[in-house]
Amino acid sequence: MLGLSVIDVVVIVAYLAGVTALGIYVARRVKVLGDFVMPRRFGYWMMAMHAFGTGTHSDQAVSVASKTYTNGLSGIWYQWLYLFATPFYWLFAPVLRRFRALTTADIFELRYNRSVAALYAIVSVAMMVTTIGLMLKGSGAVIEGASGGAISSNVAIAAMTVLFVVYGTAGGLGAAIITDFVQGILTIVFSFLLLPVVLNAVGGLEGMRATIASDEMFSLVAPGDIGFFYIAVITVNALIGIVAQPHILANCAAGKTEKEGQVGFVVGSFTKRICTVAWSLTGLAGVAYFLGQDLNPDHLYGLLASEFLPSLLPGMLGLFIATLLASVMSSCDSFMIAGSALFTENIYKKARTGRTPGHYVMVARIVSVLVVAVGVMYAYWLDGVIQGLEILWRIAPMMGIPFWLGLFWRRTTPAAAWTSTLGAMFIWWLTSQGFFLDWLTTLSISETLGLVTNPTDAGAGAIAISLPWQMVFYLVVGFGLGIATSFVTRRADPEKVERYYTLLRTPVWSEEDEPDQPCTVPAGAMTLERRVFFPNSELEIPIPARRSVVGFLAGYLVVAAIILYVYSIAVG
Repeated sequence: MLGLSVIDVVVIVAYLAGVTALGIYVARRVKVLGDFVMPRRFGYWMMAMHAFGTGTHSDQAVSVASKTYTNGLSGIWYQWLYLFATPFYWLFAPVLRRFRALTTADIFELRYNRSVAALYAIVSVAMMVTTIGLMLKGSGAVIEGASGGAISSNVAIAAMTVLFVVYGTAGGLGAAIITDFVQGILTIVFSFLLLPVVLNAVGGLEGMRATIASDEMFSLVAPGDIGFFYIAVITVNALIGIVAQPHILANCAAGKTEKEGQVGFVVGSFTKRICTVAWSLTGLAGVAYFLGQDLNPDHLYGLLASEFLPSLLPGMLGLFIATLLASVMSSCDSFMIAGSALFTENIYKKARTGRTPGHYVMVARIVSVLVVAVGVMYAYWLDGVIQGLEILWRIAPMMGIPFWLGLFWRRTTPAAAWTSTLGAMFIWWLTSQGFFLDWLTTLSISETLGLVTNPTDAGAGAIAISLPWQMVFYLVVGFGLGIATSFVTRRADPEKVERYYTLLRTPVWSEEDEPDQPCTVPAGAMTLERRVFFPNSELEIPIPARRSVVGFLAGYLVVAAIILYVYSIAVG
């Protein structure tokens, strides 16, 4: 039946029915828009699994395994791009919780004005559409490979979409977080299910190394492709963009207090980094197993599943596909809600005031479906998972630039938010144009710096700008324009700016009543004194508390431990 045994089908159906019923059950608690987009009632473990489930999905396993198949162990950086940025999550997670916002656009409206909030909403809905499409594309590729082609990628995409839309539109973010707890556990199973059996088939690490017989495939860096410069720029780009991703606010702010979001976000993110190691090693073992065969790298993970799991135990292939579905559904539901919340709270509600709470919830549910529908169309348009992933990397920092400028510098103006974002977007477009690439090749330093490259999937003589250099160009221009514009344009409303920084100094140490309006200091909350490194300037760089420093340094110890472990595998 569709390339699967009866037991496999039973396992898949049981999982899908269970998780959908759980999500719909949670819908009983949705009364107002805040219940739908930002219920602040979850503890440490729920927040950790929400961060893990939202940030981890099967297209990432596909992209890592695919890139590992073509580039070797250095392909791990296609999901380790956030590894060096992860300890910073400990610092900014409490910041996002302190804003008491329903959406990140609320933060932009407070710091700048309504037009910047609308700009953020438009850019971020596009980001959510792109993310949903990428996840569906990757998951469809795995299912097609796992079923031996019996289930096409397009059919798989349609089936997954219907299921997570049903419970996501019913229960909102609460349903997403509760189902993420179950689906997060299954995603961990998905990450490690294949590795031991594939490694055993190729003779373990030593057998894999002997079969591949290429030191470059076991290198954590690949000169000319994924080298130190590439990794450094990707990391900076990721850190700038992470705060502007709409779903990140929920990862940090859906907890009872700021500590739940802080611990949950860091623990969940590091769990993903560890799972990435399993994806990369599985991909490398796949290189050894399929050595000499011509196959689509995006199908590698699914092909390995169909090759080994049916003979391992009845129903194992069904469990694999169920965990795969869990990984994509646990993310798509959150992204769908994030996109819907942005439109409903920051565009529709501003234009249609005075409606009933139920009306706004209904609109949010309708928009959820529309966001996913466009995401599905994007998934069908994408040529491959790697292409979609690299597009997503470029979108997030566009609004991350004004976020960081506004956070650390009081002088940043609303006009600067516009010029920094639009300027960075223009440079992204410019550096993708043929006439600009032709000009780059005429520069004497072009070859030395590696400004242009020949994409492996393009024809002979085709060129494209090097991804890290493109990021350097748009980040430098974006920040430069933002700073320059701030000096010559009108300041933001001083009263709003002061409220912005007051919120940053008002911790959420205990459960609070939800304020009537987003980004408002609740009655009875205690605001701390201003403690910054440059108190006589307009720079707002806070002096961190001891807890922040200890957690930040501990995060880098974990980073070092993970890298040393993978390096020990690489050197044998």
